[in-house]
Amino acid sequence: MAFQAGGQRPDPRPGPGTPEAQAYLRDYAALLEAAPFPSLVVDHRWDVLLANSAFRTLFQDVEPHPTALPVDNFLRFVLFHPDAATVLGDHEYSWCLPMLAHFSKTVERHGHDHGLQAIRRDIAQDPIMEAAYRHGLPHWLRSVGERAAEHDGAVRPLLHPDPRWGATDCRIVVETTDTLQDMGCARLTLVLREIRRAPARGRRAHRTVSHLRVVHAAD
Repeated sequence: MAFQAGGQRPDPRPGPGTPEAQAYLRDYAALLEAAPFPSLVVDHRWDVLLANSAFRTLFQDVEPHPTALPVDNFLRFVLFHPDAATVLGDHEYSWCLPMLAHFSKTVERHGHDHGLQAIRRDIAQDPIMEAAYRHGLPHWLRSVGERAAEHDGAVRPLLHPDPRWGATDCRIVVETTDTLQDMGCARLTLVLREIRRAPARGRRAHRTVSHLRVVHAAD
């Protein structure tokens, strides 16, 4: 899965749709690769169909994982990979809770989907994450509003391995062409911001077995 800037562009993973849709994805990969910022195309399960060099560079120091690599399934990476907090600043509040909220809405629409059901089972097997999903998430949404769960336009902290960026912010821009939408896919770009910021919760987050603290529900 390794891919270096300037190397051969990888073929997209098998995705939805007809051969024409696959041809579209192959050409879209060229457009994605030209983007200077980390950019990826995901389906409704957050399976990554395409990712550019800038995205791979952002996560280049992430250790191997059987199910939660960022170039395989970005939702699983955010929720389950022990290295996620070393790249995604303020991991719990800025990344995990919005992703959990988005996942909850997706399950409501696609509850029969086996891939989503598998992620839901994995959440249930982590007592801390299950408590956050069942109890903390509704309280968080009441506190911050439903808009906080939206990705497009959100500004979230990053810890970039390139010292020229270091601890910074990114604005998430969601761009979905009609063709991608017909495939049930979306493109997300993490637009890195020039303004430096102090690292959230320490210089570099340590790996932990549990990836969420309990988010207490309202009394």
